[in-house]
Amino acid sequence: MAFSDAVIAIVITLLVLDLRPPETDPGGLLAGLLDEWPTYLAYAASYIYLAVIWLNHKAAFTRIREMDIGLQWANLGILATLALVPWPTAVIAETARTGNVADEKVAVALYALVGALLCLAWLFFFSYLARHPELTKEEVDDSYFAHERPRALIGVVLYLAAGIAGVLIHPLVASAVFLLLPAFYGFTSHGHDHPAKLLRGGGDTGD
Repeated sequence: MAFSDAVIAIVITLLVLDLRPPETDPGGLLAGLLDEWPTYLAYAASYIYLAVIWLNHKAAFTRIREMDIGLQWANLGILATLALVPWPTAVIAETARTGNVADEKVAVALYALVGALLCLAWLFFFSYLARHPELTKEEVDDSYFAHERPRALIGVVLYLAAGIAGVLIHPLVASAVFLLLPAFYGFTSHGHDHPAKLLRGGGDTGD
């Protein structure tokens, strides 16, 4: 768990490296900073996404009793794909600076592909735990991680759909989905039953 937290922390730190001072003439700093809004948007979307991944990761491991080699590889798959996130983020930021719509479409498609791969890694992780309930704590229902799989599958479908929409319609359509999906996963980061518990005024305080 400590290793995973360290990897996520490093990846989040890498995001900020693309926030560079704009090249402007004297007196044009404010306008230059405002022109960098796509970079800020890409950073915010990726930061929120990675923060939510950490929440989901923490929530999952509070329910895991022990790990075997298969679960270790499934976890490494998540870490491998989330480590890619700064790359498409930097590509989106750079293409936004050029203002070329064709390049922006390729950039959002790349971001969508990485997002879908990350959700696919989560799908494998949840599926492995669903097939091996002996790895979870005794108080965890054996069907818990089986119920988590649709959340990951939704991400695969919506990220791919966002990439297609960004190419066929406009990159901003994909960007909107990139912001909304982390919100969905953040709201459900403690499990599929967490929103219902919140609405009832309860909650799983152990997470």
